[in-house]
Amino acid sequence: MAVNLSKGQKVDLTKSNPGLSKVKVGLGWDTNKYDGGSSFDLDASAFCLNASGKVNSERDFIFYNNRSSVNGAIQTSGDNQTGEGEGDDETLTIDLSLIPADIQKVAFCITIHDAASRNQNFGQVANAFARVLSDSGAELIRYDLGEDFSIETAVVVAELYRYNGEWKFSAVGSGYRDGLAGLCRDYGVQV
Repeated sequence: MAVNLSKGQKVDLTKSNPGLSKVKVGLGWDTNKYDGGSSFDLDASAFCLNASGKVNSERDFIFYNNRSSVNGAIQTSGDNQTGEGEGDDETLTIDLSLIPADIQKVAFCITIHDAASRNQNFGQVANAFARVLSDSGAELIRYDLGEDFSIETAVVVAELYRYNGEWKFSAVGSGYRDGLAGLCRDYGVQV
C-alpha cells in the first residue's frame, strides 16, 4: 500500500523497501477548464544536485532535450505535450545504484513551457501529483500537490535525497514565479 504524503513530509524509500534499487517517478496533472485559449505543455525534469545544492554540470539537468543523465542513472520518458488521459503524464526512471556518490539529492520539477507568452500559470493546473513506483509497478509513495498555486510557472514537486546511506523522499511543493529559468539559476544551470 502506498504512503500518501502532504507538503513537507518525508519518508524512507530504501530503508523500508530493502533491495530496492530501481524506481520510477511519475508526474501527472490536468488543466482547469479555463486555459486562456492556448494549449498547455507541462514538462517534467530532474536536477541532480551535489552537497551545495547545485548541478556539477549541465548534463545533471534531465529534461526533454537531455533525456538521460551521463551514466544513464536517470532517464525521462520524453515530452508529453498534451497531458491528456489518466495516470502519469511524464515519468523519470531512476537506478539508485548508478547515481554517483557526489550527488546528494535529485529534485523533480514540473514547468509550464512558454508560460509567459501563453499567459499560463499553475493556478490553471489541477490534480498535480508525484508518485514513486517500484520496478514491478507497485505504487510506494504518492504526493498530491493540491491547488495552492496561483501565479507560479514552475514547481519543485519532490526530492529524493541521501540520508545515512539510504534514500528518502520529500514532498516539497515549492512554486517558482520565474519558471524554468528560475529553477536553472537556483540549481546552477547556465541558461
